[in-house]
This record gives sequence, structure tokens and C-alpha cells, in this order.
Amino acid sequence: MTSRVMLISPAISAALREARFDDGCALDASGLRLAQAAAGSLPAADRALVSPGVRCRETAAGLGLEVADEPGLAGLDVGRWRGASLAEVGAEEPEAVARWLADPSYAPHGGESVRGLCDRVAKWLDAAGQFEGWTLAVVEPEIVRAMVVRALGAPEPAFWRIDVPPLTATELSGRAGRWNVRVGRTLGD
Repeated sequence: MTSRVMLISPAISAALREARFDDGCALDASGLRLAQAAAGSLPAADRALVSPGVRCRETAAGLGLEVADEPGLAGLDVGRWRGASLAEVGAEEPEAVARWLADPSYAPHGGESVRGLCDRVAKWLDAAGQFEGWTLAVVEPEIVRAMVVRALGAPEPAFWRIDVPPLTATELSGRAGRWNVRVGRTLGD
């Protein structure tokens, strides 16, 4: 049995454009237009899911997808850093940011650590491996990073070395414990 999971990163929003931790802001007009332009470019899915964030829901709507919320695919909880830019947090808490970027188990913001996120999405991916057919999910970029890290068995610090552009597809195929990864397909191509 082979499962296929296509992860779609959200279209551009002010938070993404300004390198801010997600604060629930909506897509900007250009992001919504790009999502709408890519509608119809996705394969038929046996199930379609969405991360509970606003920009993911709006991207899914722009793509014309009928999706179900999937709390297990929620973005990284950055606690009190929510809405701030990395530059702002770095200026206020330079040691905390440096350690957070270097130590996957550290969560100085009071939210979730990168290790915790990777473990959470690994459990979701294991469950997805039991589902035969296509799963399409519109998820935050950090969910894509965490799934790639776990699917490839990469060390957790690799999380910070994976770029996930807006409105791109990352495909995983296989089953629990063995996944192949295809990254970076731009939607609409």
C-alpha cells in the first residue's frame, strides 16, 4: 500500500512578507490572486485537509478546495513571540533566539519546540501512511519543513535549512517508516 501526501504552502501574507511569526493575518491581495490563479492545477485528492491558520484556510479557499480542519497540522506555537518579527525578537532576546535556532528542544517563547513540532508531525505522518490514496493538505511552511526532516530521517537542525516558498507543493509518497520526498513544485506550472 502506498500513501501519497501533497503539502501545499500558503500564499503570501503580510506576516510572511515581513518575516513575522504568524499572528493570524489574512492573505494579502496578491497572495489571494495567485492562489485563485492556481485553482485547478492540483491532482484530485481522496481527502483534503487544512492547517487551522487563517492564511492556510484562505489559500485553500482560493484554490477552490473543500477541506477539513486538521488540528494535528497546526503551525508551530511560538508563544509570546506571535506577531513579532525575528529581528524584533532578536533585538529583545538575542540569547534566547540564538539558543532556539541552535537547540531543537528549546522553547524560550513558552510555546512548542522544533523537536516537539517534528515529533507531532511525525505522528501525523505515520497515521497518514495508513491511508491509501491521495491526501492534499494546505499547511504552514514549518509543517512542511518538519515533515521533510522526519520523512528523510534528517537531524532536527536541518529544519532551519529548508526553504518553503509560498504556494509550492511538497509531495511525500510511501508508507509509515519509509517516505520519498519531492519538493518545490510551483502551483499552476
